[in-house]
Amino acid sequence: MTAVTVEGSCAEGFERVQDAFAANFVDPGELGAAVSVVAGGRAVVDLWAGLADAHTGRAWEERTPVLVYSATKGPTSACALLLWERGLLDIDAPVADVWPEFAAGGKAGVTTRHLLTHQAGLPVFDEPIAFTDCHDPDLVAARLAAQVPRWEPGTAHGYHPLTFGWLVGEVVRRVSGRSVGAMLDEEVAGPLGLDLWVGLPPEREAGVARLAPGRFDLSGMTPGDPGLIFAAAIMDIESLTFKAFANPPGQFDVESFNAPELHQAEWPAANGIATARALATFYGELAEDRLLSAATLDEASREQVSGPDRVLAVDTAFGLGFSLHSVMTAGAGGSFGHEGAGGSVAFADRERGFGFAYVMNQLTASLGADRRSRRLVEAVYSCV
Repeated sequence: MTAVTVEGSCAEGFERVQDAFAANFVDPGELGAAVSVVAGGRAVVDLWAGLADAHTGRAWEERTPVLVYSATKGPTSACALLLWERGLLDIDAPVADVWPEFAAGGKAGVTTRHLLTHQAGLPVFDEPIAFTDCHDPDLVAARLAAQVPRWEPGTAHGYHPLTFGWLVGEVVRRVSGRSVGAMLDEEVAGPLGLDLWVGLPPEREAGVARLAPGRFDLSGMTPGDPGLIFAAAIMDIESLTFKAFANPPGQFDVESFNAPELHQAEWPAANGIATARALATFYGELAEDRLLSAATLDEASREQVSGPDRVLAVDTAFGLGFSLHSVMTAGAGGSFGHEGAGGSVAFADRERGFGFAYVMNQLTASLGADRRSRRLVEAVYSCV
Protein backbone atom coordinates (compact mmCIF):
# COMPACT_ATOMS: atom_id res chain seq x y z
CA MET A 1 0.00 0.00 0.00
CA THR A 2 1.27 3.49 -0.80
CA ALA A 3 1.78 6.09 1.89
CA VAL A 4 -1.33 7.90 3.11
CA THR A 5 -1.94 11.33 4.56
CA VAL A 6 -1.70 11.21 8.35
CA GLU A 7 -4.05 13.60 10.09
CA GLY A 8 -4.20 14.84 13.67
CA SER A 9 -1.56 16.24 15.98
CA CYS A 10 1.76 15.25 17.46
CA ALA A 11 3.54 17.26 20.15
CA GLU A 12 7.17 18.24 19.76
CA GLY A 13 9.38 15.35 20.79
CA PHE A 14 6.96 12.67 19.62
CA GLU A 15 7.74 12.82 15.91
CA ARG A 16 9.02 9.24 15.93
CA VAL A 17 5.51 8.03 16.76
CA GLN A 18 4.11 9.82 13.73
CA ASP A 19 6.87 8.34 11.57
CA ALA A 20 6.13 4.84 12.90
CA PHE A 21 2.40 5.29 12.33
CA ALA A 22 2.97 6.39 8.73
CA ALA A 23 5.38 3.49 8.18
CA ASN A 24 2.68 1.00 9.15
CA PHE A 25 0.65 2.04 6.12
CA VAL A 26 3.57 1.07 3.87
CA ASP A 27 4.75 -2.10 5.64
CA PRO A 28 2.87 -4.26 6.48
CA GLY A 29 0.08 -2.07 5.10
CA GLU A 30 -2.74 -0.63 7.16
CA LEU A 31 -6.30 -0.06 5.96
CA GLY A 32 -7.38 2.47 8.58
CA ALA A 33 -6.01 3.14 12.04
CA ALA A 34 -5.51 5.62 14.87
CA VAL A 35 -2.96 6.01 17.65
CA SER A 36 -3.07 8.22 20.72
CA VAL A 37 -0.86 8.97 23.71
CA VAL A 38 -2.33 10.94 26.62
CA ALA A 39 -0.10 12.42 29.33
CA GLY A 40 -0.87 15.07 31.89
CA GLY A 41 -4.49 15.14 30.80
CA ARG A 42 -3.72 16.06 27.18
CA ALA A 43 -3.17 14.13 23.98
CA VAL A 44 0.48 14.50 23.03
CA VAL A 45 -0.14 12.15 20.11
CA ASP A 46 -3.51 11.93 18.36
CA LEU A 47 -3.22 10.61 14.82
CA TRP A 48 -5.47 8.85 12.32
CA ALA A 49 -5.29 7.87 8.66
CA GLY A 50 -6.66 5.57 5.99
CA LEU A 51 -10.10 4.14 5.34
CA ALA A 52 -12.81 3.37 7.85
CA ASP A 53 -14.62 1.28 5.22
CA ALA A 54 -12.85 -0.27 2.25
CA HIS A 55 -16.21 -1.13 0.63
CA THR A 56 -17.42 2.45 0.40
CA GLY A 57 -14.15 4.38 0.52
CA ARG A 58 -15.25 6.18 3.70
CA ALA A 59 -12.26 7.89 5.29
CA TRP A 60 -11.11 7.37 8.87
CA GLU A 61 -11.97 10.56 10.76
CA GLU A 62 -11.09 12.13 14.09
CA ARG A 63 -13.96 10.43 15.95
CA THR A 64 -14.12 7.15 14.04
CA PRO A 65 -14.61 4.34 16.57
CA VAL A 66 -13.86 0.68 15.91
CA LEU A 67 -14.48 -2.64 17.65
CA VAL A 68 -11.42 -3.51 19.75
CA TYR A 69 -12.08 -7.13 20.75
CA SER A 70 -10.34 -8.02 24.04
CA ALA A 71 -9.08 -4.51 24.65
CA THR A 72 -12.63 -4.28 26.07
CA LYS A 73 -11.47 -6.21 29.13
CA GLY A 74 -9.64 -3.21 30.61
CA PRO A 75 -12.70 -0.93 30.91
CA THR A 76 -14.81 -3.89 32.07
CA SER A 77 -12.30 -4.65 34.82
CA ALA A 78 -12.31 -1.00 35.88
CA CYS A 79 -16.05 -1.22 36.58
CA ALA A 80 -15.51 -4.11 39.00
CA LEU A 81 -12.54 -2.35 40.59
CA LEU A 82 -14.59 0.80 41.15
CA LEU A 83 -17.13 -1.26 43.09
CA TRP A 84 -14.34 -2.91 45.08
CA GLU A 85 -12.75 0.45 45.90
CA ARG A 86 -16.06 1.78 47.17
CA GLY A 87 -16.52 -1.18 49.49
CA LEU A 88 -19.54 -2.46 47.57
CA LEU A 89 -17.78 -5.60 46.32
CA ASP A 90 -15.40 -7.91 48.15
CA ILE A 91 -13.31 -9.51 45.42
CA ASP A 92 -12.07 -12.20 47.85
CA ALA A 93 -15.56 -13.25 48.93
CA PRO A 94 -17.41 -16.04 47.09
CA VAL A 95 -19.10 -14.91 43.90
CA ALA A 96 -22.13 -16.82 45.15
CA ASP A 97 -22.59 -14.20 47.89
CA VAL A 98 -23.90 -11.82 45.22
CA TRP A 99 -24.86 -14.39 42.57
CA PRO A 100 -26.29 -17.38 44.47
CA GLU A 101 -26.92 -19.56 41.41
CA PHE A 102 -23.18 -19.49 40.68
CA ALA A 103 -22.46 -21.88 43.58
CA ALA A 104 -23.66 -24.83 41.47
CA GLY A 105 -21.18 -27.30 40.03
CA GLY A 106 -18.64 -27.02 42.83
CA LYS A 107 -18.10 -23.27 42.48
CA ALA A 108 -19.14 -22.18 45.97
CA GLY A 109 -15.57 -21.08 46.75
CA VAL A 110 -14.88 -19.21 43.50
CA THR A 111 -14.14 -15.53 44.16
CA THR A 112 -14.28 -12.43 41.98
CA ARG A 113 -10.48 -12.34 42.17
CA HIS A 114 -10.53 -15.75 40.46
CA LEU A 115 -12.77 -14.30 37.74
CA LEU A 116 -10.54 -11.26 37.20
CA THR A 117 -7.40 -13.40 36.96
CA HIS A 118 -8.72 -16.12 34.63
CA GLN A 119 -8.53 -18.76 37.38
CA ALA A 120 -12.21 -19.74 37.52
CA GLY A 121 -11.93 -22.69 35.15
CA LEU A 122 -14.81 -21.51 32.96
CA PRO A 123 -13.08 -20.48 29.71
CA VAL A 124 -15.56 -22.26 27.45
CA PHE A 125 -19.26 -22.95 27.14
CA ASP A 126 -19.68 -26.68 27.75
CA GLU A 127 -22.71 -26.92 25.49
CA PRO A 128 -23.11 -25.38 22.02
CA ILE A 129 -24.41 -21.83 22.14
CA ALA A 130 -25.56 -19.73 19.20
CA PHE A 131 -23.81 -16.47 18.43
CA THR A 132 -27.04 -14.50 18.83
CA ASP A 133 -27.84 -16.25 22.12
CA CYS A 134 -24.81 -14.46 23.55
CA HIS A 135 -26.69 -11.16 23.19
CA ASP A 136 -28.92 -12.32 26.08
CA PRO A 137 -27.08 -11.73 29.39
CA ASP A 138 -29.60 -13.71 31.42
CA LEU A 139 -29.21 -16.77 29.21
CA VAL A 140 -25.41 -16.56 29.26
CA ALA A 141 -25.28 -16.06 33.04
CA ALA A 142 -27.51 -19.08 33.60
CA ARG A 143 -25.32 -21.24 31.35
CA LEU A 144 -22.13 -20.26 33.16
CA ALA A 145 -23.65 -20.56 36.63
CA ALA A 146 -24.61 -24.18 35.93
CA GLN A 147 -21.21 -25.29 34.64
CA VAL A 148 -18.53 -27.32 36.42
CA PRO A 149 -15.03 -25.77 36.21
CA ARG A 150 -12.50 -27.32 33.86
CA TRP A 151 -9.91 -27.21 36.66
CA GLU A 152 -9.99 -26.52 40.39
CA PRO A 153 -10.44 -22.74 40.62
CA GLY A 154 -7.42 -20.95 42.01
CA THR A 155 -4.94 -23.71 41.13
CA ALA A 156 -4.18 -22.60 37.56
CA HIS A 157 -5.06 -19.90 35.09
CA GLY A 158 -6.30 -20.05 31.51
CA TYR A 159 -7.45 -17.14 29.41
CA HIS A 160 -11.25 -16.73 29.29
CA PRO A 161 -11.61 -15.02 25.88
CA LEU A 162 -15.37 -14.39 26.00
CA THR A 163 -16.68 -15.75 29.29
CA PHE A 164 -14.50 -13.34 31.30
CA GLY A 165 -16.82 -10.49 30.35
CA TRP A 166 -20.06 -12.19 31.25
CA LEU A 167 -18.66 -13.57 34.51
CA VAL A 168 -17.25 -10.25 35.72
CA GLY A 169 -20.18 -8.44 34.14
CA GLU A 170 -22.74 -10.46 36.04
CA VAL A 171 -20.99 -9.65 39.32
CA VAL A 172 -21.09 -5.96 38.36
CA ARG A 173 -24.77 -6.27 37.49
CA ARG A 174 -25.68 -8.06 40.73
CA VAL A 175 -23.78 -5.55 42.89
CA SER A 176 -24.57 -2.29 41.11
CA GLY A 177 -27.88 -3.07 39.45
CA ARG A 178 -26.37 -1.95 36.14
CA SER A 179 -24.78 -3.73 33.22
CA VAL A 180 -21.12 -3.10 32.48
CA GLY A 181 -22.15 -0.97 29.51
CA ALA A 182 -24.44 1.20 31.60
CA MET A 183 -21.94 1.58 34.43
CA LEU A 184 -19.12 2.37 32.02
CA ASP A 185 -21.24 5.07 30.39
CA GLU A 186 -22.40 6.62 33.66
CA GLU A 187 -19.18 6.39 35.68
CA VAL A 188 -16.35 6.60 33.14
CA ALA A 189 -17.09 7.40 29.51
CA GLY A 190 -19.83 9.94 30.14
CA PRO A 191 -18.01 12.05 32.74
CA LEU A 192 -14.77 11.97 30.74
CA GLY A 193 -16.49 12.59 27.40
CA LEU A 194 -15.11 9.40 25.83
CA ASP A 195 -16.21 7.69 22.65
CA LEU A 196 -16.13 4.33 24.41
CA TRP A 197 -18.99 1.84 24.65
CA VAL A 198 -19.88 -1.71 25.56
CA GLY A 199 -23.24 -1.69 23.85
CA LEU A 200 -23.14 0.90 21.09
CA PRO A 201 -25.95 3.49 20.85
CA PRO A 202 -27.75 2.79 17.54
CA GLU A 203 -27.30 6.39 16.41
CA ARG A 204 -23.50 5.91 16.37
CA GLU A 205 -23.57 2.80 14.17
CA ALA A 206 -23.04 4.58 10.85
CA GLY A 207 -19.69 5.98 11.96
CA VAL A 208 -18.11 2.71 13.11
CA ALA A 209 -15.11 1.50 11.11
CA ARG A 210 -15.69 -1.72 9.20
CA LEU A 211 -13.34 -4.55 10.13
CA ALA A 212 -11.44 -6.28 7.32
CA PRO A 213 -10.71 -10.04 7.35
CA GLY A 214 -7.57 -11.10 9.16
CA ARG A 215 -4.35 -11.88 7.38
CA PHE A 216 -1.37 -13.83 8.65
CA ASP A 217 1.69 -11.86 9.69
CA LEU A 218 4.38 -14.37 10.56
CA SER A 219 7.30 -12.04 9.88
CA GLY A 220 10.00 -12.30 12.49
CA MET A 221 8.55 -15.46 14.06
CA THR A 222 10.86 -18.39 14.74
CA PRO A 223 10.17 -21.90 16.08
CA GLY A 224 9.00 -21.53 19.67
CA ASP A 225 7.43 -18.13 19.06
CA PRO A 226 4.23 -17.79 21.16
CA GLY A 227 2.25 -16.92 18.04
CA LEU A 228 3.20 -20.18 16.37
CA ILE A 229 2.54 -22.21 19.52
CA PHE A 230 -0.91 -20.64 19.85
CA ALA A 231 -1.64 -21.25 16.15
CA ALA A 232 -0.80 -24.93 16.54
CA ALA A 233 -2.99 -25.25 19.63
CA ILE A 234 -6.02 -23.59 18.07
CA MET A 235 -5.80 -25.95 15.07
CA ASP A 236 -6.31 -28.93 17.38
CA ILE A 237 -10.09 -29.37 17.57
CA GLU A 238 -9.74 -31.38 20.79
CA SER A 239 -7.84 -28.64 22.60
CA LEU A 240 -9.25 -26.24 25.14
CA THR A 241 -7.79 -23.50 22.95
CA PHE A 242 -9.97 -24.44 19.99
CA LYS A 243 -13.07 -24.95 22.13
CA ALA A 244 -12.68 -21.52 23.76
CA PHE A 245 -12.59 -19.78 20.39
CA ALA A 246 -15.04 -21.95 18.45
CA ASN A 247 -18.14 -21.79 20.66
CA PRO A 248 -20.16 -19.78 19.81
CA PRO A 249 -19.36 -20.35 16.15
CA GLY A 250 -18.68 -17.15 14.26
CA GLN A 251 -15.76 -15.85 16.30
CA PHE A 252 -13.48 -16.26 13.29
CA ASP A 253 -15.96 -14.59 10.93
CA VAL A 254 -15.23 -10.88 10.77
CA GLU A 255 -18.72 -10.15 9.47
CA SER A 256 -20.17 -11.43 12.74
CA PHE A 257 -18.31 -8.61 14.48
CA ASN A 258 -19.36 -6.07 11.86
CA ALA A 259 -23.04 -6.73 12.55
CA PRO A 260 -25.01 -3.88 14.21
CA GLU A 261 -26.76 -6.44 16.44
CA LEU A 262 -23.40 -7.44 17.89
CA HIS A 263 -22.29 -3.82 18.32
CA GLN A 264 -25.42 -2.93 20.24
CA ALA A 265 -25.35 -6.00 22.49
CA GLU A 266 -23.02 -6.31 25.48
CA TRP A 267 -20.12 -8.72 25.25
CA PRO A 268 -18.00 -7.16 28.03
CA ALA A 269 -14.90 -9.13 27.06
CA ALA A 270 -14.90 -8.58 23.34
CA ASN A 271 -17.24 -6.05 21.72
CA GLY A 272 -16.10 -2.71 23.10
CA ILE A 273 -16.14 0.04 20.49
CA ALA A 274 -13.85 3.01 20.96
CA THR A 275 -11.55 5.58 19.44
CA ALA A 276 -7.83 5.49 20.17
CA ARG A 277 -8.16 8.84 21.92
CA ALA A 278 -10.86 7.48 24.23
CA LEU A 279 -8.86 4.41 25.26
CA ALA A 280 -5.67 6.43 25.69
CA THR A 281 -7.55 8.93 27.84
CA PHE A 282 -9.04 6.10 29.92
CA TYR A 283 -5.58 4.67 30.55
CA GLY A 284 -4.11 8.15 31.01
CA GLU A 285 -6.52 8.63 33.92
CA LEU A 286 -5.38 5.30 35.39
CA ALA A 287 -1.73 6.20 34.84
CA GLU A 288 -2.15 9.26 37.06
CA ASP A 289 -4.27 7.51 39.72
CA ARG A 290 -7.37 9.57 38.96
CA LEU A 291 -10.02 7.11 37.86
CA LEU A 292 -9.02 4.65 40.58
CA SER A 293 -6.95 5.21 43.72
CA ALA A 294 -3.26 4.49 43.90
CA ALA A 295 -3.89 1.63 46.33
CA THR A 296 -6.42 -0.01 44.02
CA LEU A 297 -4.12 0.36 41.04
CA ASP A 298 -1.13 -0.98 42.96
CA GLU A 299 -3.05 -4.21 43.45
CA ALA A 300 -4.71 -4.25 40.04
CA SER A 301 -1.40 -3.88 38.23
CA ARG A 302 0.46 -6.34 40.46
CA GLU A 303 1.15 -9.74 38.94
CA GLN A 304 -1.54 -12.04 40.34
CA VAL A 305 -0.87 -15.08 38.15
CA SER A 306 1.83 -16.00 35.64
CA GLY A 307 3.18 -19.00 33.81
CA PRO A 308 1.64 -21.65 31.55
CA ASP A 309 -1.83 -20.63 30.34
CA ARG A 310 -4.19 -23.59 29.97
CA VAL A 311 -6.07 -21.95 27.13
CA LEU A 312 -3.52 -19.93 25.16
CA ALA A 313 -0.87 -22.70 25.50
CA VAL A 314 1.89 -20.14 26.19
CA ASP A 315 3.05 -18.27 29.28
CA THR A 316 0.85 -15.34 30.27
CA ALA A 317 0.57 -12.99 33.26
CA PHE A 318 -2.40 -11.07 34.59
CA GLY A 319 -3.18 -8.46 37.19
CA LEU A 320 -6.79 -7.87 38.24
CA GLY A 321 -8.34 -8.06 34.79
CA PHE A 322 -5.34 -6.49 33.06
CA SER A 323 -2.77 -8.20 30.86
CA LEU A 324 0.91 -7.89 31.81
CA HIS A 325 4.26 -8.87 30.29
CA SER A 326 3.62 -8.33 26.59
CA VAL A 327 4.22 -5.62 24.00
CA MET A 328 3.39 -3.23 26.84
CA THR A 329 6.65 -4.00 28.63
CA ALA A 330 8.75 -2.44 25.87
CA GLY A 331 9.58 0.34 28.31
CA ALA A 332 11.12 -2.04 30.87
CA GLY A 333 7.89 -3.12 32.52
CA GLY A 334 5.38 -1.67 34.92
CA SER A 335 2.64 -1.19 32.35
CA PHE A 336 -0.79 -2.80 32.33
CA GLY A 337 -3.67 -2.90 29.88
CA HIS A 338 -4.96 -5.31 27.26
CA GLU A 339 -4.48 -6.35 23.68
CA GLY A 340 -7.32 -7.17 21.34
CA ALA A 341 -7.55 -9.84 18.64
CA GLY A 342 -6.33 -8.53 15.33
CA GLY A 343 -3.72 -6.13 16.71
CA SER A 344 -5.27 -3.38 18.86
CA VAL A 345 -3.66 -2.57 22.20
CA ALA A 346 -4.19 -0.05 25.01
CA PHE A 347 -2.33 0.37 28.28
CA ALA A 348 -1.22 2.63 31.11
CA ASP A 349 2.32 3.34 32.24
CA ARG A 350 2.08 4.73 35.76
CA GLU A 351 5.82 5.22 36.17
CA ARG A 352 5.99 7.55 33.17
CA GLY A 353 2.45 8.86 33.53
CA PHE A 354 0.82 8.19 30.18
CA GLY A 355 -1.91 6.18 28.49
CA PHE A 356 -1.49 4.65 25.05
CA ALA A 357 -3.91 3.20 22.51
CA TYR A 358 -3.68 1.90 18.98
CA VAL A 359 -6.77 0.74 17.09
CA MET A 360 -7.25 -0.38 13.50
CA ASN A 361 -9.66 -2.21 11.19
CA GLN A 362 -7.24 -4.41 9.25
CA LEU A 363 -7.03 -7.52 11.42
CA THR A 364 -3.98 -9.76 11.54
CA ALA A 365 -3.86 -13.33 12.78
CA SER A 366 -1.44 -12.99 15.66
CA LEU A 367 -1.39 -13.71 19.37
CA GLY A 368 -1.89 -10.37 21.05
CA ALA A 369 -0.17 -7.33 19.62
CA ASP A 370 1.57 -7.55 16.23
CA ARG A 371 4.48 -5.71 14.66
CA ARG A 372 2.40 -2.61 13.87
CA SER A 373 1.68 -1.97 17.53
CA ARG A 374 5.18 -3.03 18.57
CA ARG A 375 6.62 -0.44 16.21
CA LEU A 376 4.39 2.24 17.72
CA VAL A 377 5.06 1.28 21.33
CA GLU A 378 8.80 1.21 20.74
CA ALA A 379 8.55 4.65 19.17
CA VAL A 380 6.64 6.01 22.17
CA TYR A 381 9.24 4.72 24.61
CA SER A 382 12.03 6.19 22.53
CA CYS A 383 10.33 9.57 23.03
CA VAL A 384 9.52 9.41 26.73
